[in-house]
Amino acid sequence: VDGDVGPNLCQKTVGIVSFSEVEHIRLDEIEAFLPDYCRRHGIERAKTFAIKMKRVGKHTFTSNDKAIEYGNLLRNEFPHLRVNLANPDKEIHVEIRTDQAYLYDTVTKGVGGLPLGVEGTLVALVSGGIDSPVAAWMMMKRGCRILPLFVALDTFLDETTIARAERVVQELARYQPGIRLAVIRDSYLTEAKKELVAQHTEKYTCIFCKRRMYRVATAYAIQNGAKGIVTGESLGQVASQTLDNLVVLTDAASEVPIHRPLIGFDKEDAIRIAREIGTFNESISKASGCKAVPAGPSTKAKLSTIREIEEKLEAAKMPVPMV
Repeated sequence: VDGDVGPNLCQKTVGIVSFSEVEHIRLDEIEAFLPDYCRRHGIERAKTFAIKMKRVGKHTFTSNDKAIEYGNLLRNEFPHLRVNLANPDKEIHVEIRTDQAYLYDTVTKGVGGLPLGVEGTLVALVSGGIDSPVAAWMMMKRGCRILPLFVALDTFLDETTIARAERVVQELARYQPGIRLAVIRDSYLTEAKKELVAQHTEKYTCIFCKRRMYRVATAYAIQNGAKGIVTGESLGQVASQTLDNLVVLTDAASEVPIHRPLIGFDKEDAIRIAREIGTFNESISKASGCKAVPAGPSTKAKLSTIREIEEKLEAAKMPVPMV
């Protein structure tokens, strides 16, 4: 591919560990070709060099035989050079495949991981903040195709939050082309919040909000043949992510597995990856926060208590909306 499109595409393609731009010749041409190749690639500016050999196929020689042969050839052509296998100024890679040879002097690191989609599909709950897109990307890297989902629990957020999530997903599209954010609007929390305030159980608002999101995501996963849900939750990071509260949340969406790749991460770990994959700037862009968070959210909810309250909520009878 011409220009920067090819290298950029390779660098963002999940499953590619590394790639190099090579020059291809027949094996019997390499002795005449190698000095000119090295000259064009700046070996005269180096003081030390190393030949890195790879070989595929049956041959009468070993990789080490050829490394010594080509090393001596270059030292004769460029007398100022010295061999340094540990930390050379210039590395020349020679890969022999049967009777063909490939030369390259740079190796560009790729994303690595497994090819996209080989492990199936997951629904990713994406808020637009730092953590959820990182979690989605981590599961992409393990071979999962991602369906990003934003559950808009009206009326406690505005369009700026959805817009930020859409921009973040656009950044993830560099790793999964064609990815689009699905938005499901739900008035559940509007009604549930009123009932929780009336029952003096407002401190559980975040728990009921998350349980509803999980239910919506579960229905969306089943509808689309996804094998589970991925979230950006990290243990102890916010009130709803304590160990006690995660037990309560998991109970709400037990029909499909919930994957939390960031569960043991510090915030700085997620920030580092967000910067690396290009989602960080959009994740910290201005957007309105959730206006439903109570002044003193519960950090140690009990499943029996939550179930008891939920059974009394009229809002809990509302059907789960679909896209």
